[in-house]
Amino acid sequence: MSGFLRSSWFSSSFKVLQAAVLAVVVCFSMGATDASARFVDLGHRLMCTCGCSQLLGECNHVGCPESGRERKELSDAIAAGQSDQQILDWFAAKYGATVLAAPSGKGFNVVAWVAPFAVFAAALVGTILLVRRWSGTKLIKAQAAAATEAAIADPAERERLERIRRETGADGGF
Repeated sequence: MSGFLRSSWFSSSFKVLQAAVLAVVVCFSMGATDASARFVDLGHRLMCTCGCSQLLGECNHVGCPESGRERKELSDAIAAGQSDQQILDWFAAKYGATVLAAPSGKGFNVVAWVAPFAVFAAALVGTILLVRRWSGTKLIKAQAAAATEAAIADPAERERLERIRRETGADGGF
């Protein structure tokens, strides 16, 4: 009987998993061809060229001279059946590469993706080396203090330093 329960539980769990996967696939595929979803997606991949430094889909400053025209061009390109890459290429050709919200991963633009990570790694390595150097300086000072302490441990030297202190009235300034 327990074998029957296990196979029944497995079968029903598998069916639930299949239904969940199917629901996710349907949800993602529904918005993939919807023109308004493409407009929103592409609007967030393009920058407004008026100088407001906002995404085209979110440019909201009053009296923007560019966003209305660019949004119309975007919706016309979507209605014409152009692919996302064709639309992005057309905007980049017309307005320059600065219209793209993220640089392409080709050619010199790879530097824009790699440079922040390289700078972070260099700063991290520099910080580690600096901390090690500072720690090493403390170690050298500690070793020098230990050597001085060893020299003072000699009773004749200690007596000489004590006599100097008494004669000069100094209270340990050395």
